[in-house]
Amino acid sequence: MKFKDIVKHEIIGLQARIADSKNKANLGVEGKIIDETKSTITIKTKKGRKMLFKNNIKIELKIDSRKILVDGSRLAGRPEERINK
Repeated sequence: MKFKDIVKHEIIGLQARIADSKNKANLGVEGKIIDETKSTITIKTKKGRKMLFKNNIKIELKIDSRKILVDGSRLAGRPEERINK
């Protein structure tokens, strides 16, 4: 998969880590993405679920053995709408 195709990829089920955030309390949050809406993602962490606004974060996604850093604003929109981007 090419980096530019990440916005078309299903992200639910991927391992993720918050690499940067407007809310510094969210830095380093990591776990599995379990839900996604138009403007948020929910990550299941060891401490519970954490809902984050996509526009406020940079997220590192693990796909196979690769790690890809993505600006959350590129993931904004419903998953089915991102396919056409």
